[in-house]
Amino acid sequence: MFRKRHLAGVAIFAAAAITLSACASDTATPAATDVDATTATSAEDFGGLDALIEAAQAEGELNVIALPDNWANYGEIKALFEEKYDIIVNSADPDISSAEEIAAADNLKGQDTAPDVFDLGTAVTLASTDYFAPYQVANWDEIPDANKESTGLYVNDYTGSMSIGYNSNDVPKPESLDDLLGDDYKGAVALNGDPTQAGAAFAAVGLATVQQGGSLDDFQDGIDFFEQLNDAGNFIPVNATPATIASGETKVVFDWSYNNLAQASVVDGWEVTTLPGAVYTSFYNQAISKDAPHPAAARLWQEFLYSAEAQNLFIVGGAYPVTIDAMNEAGTTDEDAIAVIGNLDGDIVTPTEEQSAAASALLAEKWAAAIG
Repeated sequence: MFRKRHLAGVAIFAAAAITLSACASDTATPAATDVDATTATSAEDFGGLDALIEAAQAEGELNVIALPDNWANYGEIKALFEEKYDIIVNSADPDISSAEEIAAADNLKGQDTAPDVFDLGTAVTLASTDYFAPYQVANWDEIPDANKESTGLYVNDYTGSMSIGYNSNDVPKPESLDDLLGDDYKGAVALNGDPTQAGAAFAAVGLATVQQGGSLDDFQDGIDFFEQLNDAGNFIPVNATPATIASGETKVVFDWSYNNLAQASVVDGWEVTTLPGAVYTSFYNQAISKDAPHPAAARLWQEFLYSAEAQNLFIVGGAYPVTIDAMNEAGTTDEDAIAVIGNLDGDIVTPTEEQSAAASALLAEKWAAAIG
């Protein structure tokens, strides 16, 4: 969990569940070992999903980056991929940001340890498309256009709502943003990262913007709120982590619902609230590195992530997968898991690509000065 990346995606749920049981094409196709996996844009290029699995298993490894085990249940997702396909998942730098993911791709280019896949927020995604290889998963036609780049350079995967976690042993439950300006929260309030780099922190400013009556077209209201919070002595410039929460250093944390819920299960007194009114959501994005050292495994990872099996594991982790509507319709949703987190309700707001880009530029210009 935590510090995970920059600005998530732009649309709300729809798509359809898939399985990984498709067979190879009945027509004559080249052996998987004869396929240039780096240029494959679908499983059909390998001769079908079984052939893709064969090619990925021949590579034997997958390099992922910035996927903390307790972020949206990625630990269980990675473990199941390893077990299901007998492919080793090398998980590097789990706590870095989206921008640092791309920097790692630059620094490790041409090496066996370079990332095969990315999990990124929108701002970094949109600025980094030259790093991606187009790929369309088996249920491509069932994913709405708003949830994907048209050639498959990137696709939304999961979202949560921006929430406030707080230690109920130390502070009262905040009922509004204005509550956080009071004396009860002196030196207590933190973000999950820097909003100019980390998606969760960016979303916290977005939430503050709409909660203050502003528009996602202009994040100034949110910046102004955190400046007030800082002036009151209530904001602390500490990147919240499980360790800072457990130690009591960060008693109140703006973060995605799935992260705060994960802490509620392990930290005594940690509770989670979503403020009444606007509910801020945003998707993260999957992409394959065009320089992936394991290109077939990278493509199999995408197929796996968008299967109902893995999408349900996001729900177990407190996140809402992009295929949830179709899974509900098909009856493949884990009902016990969705009952725990509930369905998203309220006035749901999600920034568009244009709004995200404008907000990023504004934060780059004004955030540092606002919090001193």
